[in-house]
Amino acid sequence: MNQQEADPRTNLATDRTDMARYRTQLALDRTTLAWIRTALTMATFGFGVVGFFRALREKNPTPETAQLHHSAIQFGISLVVLGIVVTVLAGMSQWLELRKIRRQEVPIVSQWTLSITVALLFAIMGLVAVWHFLPVW
Repeated sequence: MNQQEADPRTNLATDRTDMARYRTQLALDRTTLAWIRTALTMATFGFGVVGFFRALREKNPTPETAQLHHSAIQFGISLVVLGIVVTVLAGMSQWLELRKIRRQEVPIVSQWTLSITVALLFAIMGLVAVWHFLPVW
């Protein structure tokens, strides 16, 4: 009988590795759900911005409020599109990482993460929105 087969620590190490993979998968699921909530919030905020400026334009129909409403529509649509893109990217990321885990490959943390990408896109959108709103103010 091989000493390694008789060692009970071998089975314990295998069980711990399997549980670690399971915990990693659950953490990945939680992260993906957080991204979905974030994307849904962005899209909802986009609809809210459009609705707010539509009400403003209806109460005070001036050329300035019309331009604000037009810019708000562009910003709101950008938020909705960003929400859709983030949802798709989160799903793709989840699928690719789960595939790596199932193949027992080591997941590699990218230098250009989804968080950084979304933060930069959101900052650029904010700057563009401010640029569009400046002539009205």
